[in-house]
This record gives sequence, C-alpha cells and structure tokens, in this order.
Amino acid sequence: MSAEKAAAIVSRLEDPSDSGDLSQQSHEEWLFLNRNNLEKTLLREVEEALARVEEGTYGVCQECEEAISPKRLQALPWAKFCVRCQELLGSMANES
Repeated sequence: MSAEKAAAIVSRLEDPSDSGDLSQQSHEEWLFLNRNNLEKTLLREVEEALARVEEGTYGVCQECEEAISPKRLQALPWAKFCVRCQELLGSMANES
C-alpha cells in the first residue's frame, strides 16, 4: 500500500457527505490498521526466527525441543513449533 493511500485512509474528512461515506471511511481505516498489525506481527516473528538462527536454535521446536520438519520451515520459515505442538497449543487456546 502506498504512503499516499495510507494517509488518505487514516485522515478523516471533517464533514463526510453522508453516513455511507463515514461507514466506508471507517471500514477502510479498520482494514488498514488490521493489516498494519498483521505486518508488525509477521515482522516480529521473522526477527525472532533470525535471532534463533544466531543462537543456533532455529528449526528446533520451542515446546518439545524436537526438530521442526524442513517442509514446515519451508512453508513458515518463522515457525517456533513443530506441527504436533502447534496443534496442541492451538487446541488448548480454543479451550480457554
């Protein structure tokens, strides 16, 4: 997304033409902010993966300490957990 587009979405009109314009504007701002949060989260996960490379722990599951499969790392290079542990952690989060 270009900086101009982002600025246009974030800046609010003082007097929107109607409630439809205000609704559209609010929706675009919500989309922009959520996309920005997702990108920040992904950047943090990549930075953590690079730190694990430096520490020598990249590719090792942080839960069971077994190797994460190369296929999983190819799909998600920032993966912290093997598939089995990720599924277990996901199901525990859903139970809460």
